[in-house]
Amino acid sequence: MTLWKATCRCGQLSACCEGEPVRVSVCHCLECQKRSGSAFATQARWPDEQVTISGDSAVWERVADSGHRVTYRFCPVCGSTLAYVIEGWPGVTAIPVGAFADPDFPKPRFSVYENRKHAWTEVLGEEVEHSSGFSVPQT
Repeated sequence: MTLWKATCRCGQLSACCEGEPVRVSVCHCLECQKRSGSAFATQARWPDEQVTISGDSAVWERVADSGHRVTYRFCPVCGSTLAYVIEGWPGVTAIPVGAFADPDFPKPRFSVYENRKHAWTEVLGEEVEHSSGFSVPQT
């Protein structure tokens, strides 16, 4: 089984994720832009039972555009967001892809909140699903 390891910038907070992510996506919402410090954010999601977080973390919560509460876990030393959960996605943990520092990480298949994306960005690939809002996978 594949094991993915993500860390904060200082390395004291980490997440080990077992298996392949159930979703890799790019989000262009304004809050993800703020969180990532970039024009968009890329994140991967796993079932909670496949994610083990180690180290000290602080928590911050907000209500997303979807109306769901989002709970972020971040490093109290370096400030890096390492994981978050959205109440509209019960049982799933999201990890920012950049925290894996792995250029071979699986590519995104979803690009959401494109109505807020910067005009100079594109998420490429014929298999990428594009939406102007947030999309939750169908079961």
